[in-house]
Amino acid sequence: MPSLPLSDVTLHYEIDGTGPPVLLIAGTASDSASWVPLLAPLAAHFTVIRPDNRSTGRTVPVDAPLSVDHWAADAAALVGHLGLGPVAVVGHSLGGTIGVQMAAEHPAQVSRLALLASAPVNAPRNLALFDLMLRLRAEGQPPDLWLRAFLPWLFHPRFFELPGQMDAAIAQSLAYPHAQSARAMAAQVAAIRDFDGDWALDQVLCPVLSILGDSDLLIPEPAARAALAPLGNLTIRTLAGAGHSVHWDAPEATLAALLPFLTEETP
Repeated sequence: MPSLPLSDVTLHYEIDGTGPPVLLIAGTASDSASWVPLLAPLAAHFTVIRPDNRSTGRTVPVDAPLSVDHWAADAAALVGHLGLGPVAVVGHSLGGTIGVQMAAEHPAQVSRLALLASAPVNAPRNLALFDLMLRLRAEGQPPDLWLRAFLPWLFHPRFFELPGQMDAAIAQSLAYPHAQSARAMAAQVAAIRDFDGDWALDQVLCPVLSILGDSDLLIPEPAARAALAPLGNLTIRTLAGAGHSVHWDAPEATLAALLPFLTEETP
């Protein structure tokens, strides 16, 4: 299992495929396994690098210092360690925030940036939702309760129409051996809350693709479009029938938007 020892954390990562490098950065409460719907198609064309962000997966210790700057620096250190830069970066949700910070602070390492359901939207409601999920995890409630409350915010309503699909997804999540603990999730949410919201969009010079879901409850499309407007070299694609987890709700449509962007020559 590949890992990168840094000064205060040992970063676990996975590498699949061959070709130009693509770095995938997961979102809140997620790790490298969250990219499964896109992994095989991307690995057919690219060297796909998937780190477990601090506080997630097999990166240790779980109580390492946390901030968006830490996450971005870890990603940059991994690219430097592998000697593959500059790389295309794809970030989902919080992973997009990390990707923007990485592109702003380490521009020589990022050739292009794709944001999946990610934008600097000021949404106190989202933080209130995370606080509720943490309370449901911390107060001795049944272990599936917080997931039953959280999944409707992540997926398109179509996900819940297939009988048994929600129960199967929850069972799979609870059985995952590297699932984020409640303590680690609380630290991650605290780091998100402490982030001042300055995405340094005006410092991102590489091409940027935004892939939005038309039914995203956490990052609504109109708010995302307005918030991303400061980006100069921006293309936006909105996917029909997709919620916040666009790459799970609509993997084929996500790939149809993502692959041409990743294979373009960088100006």
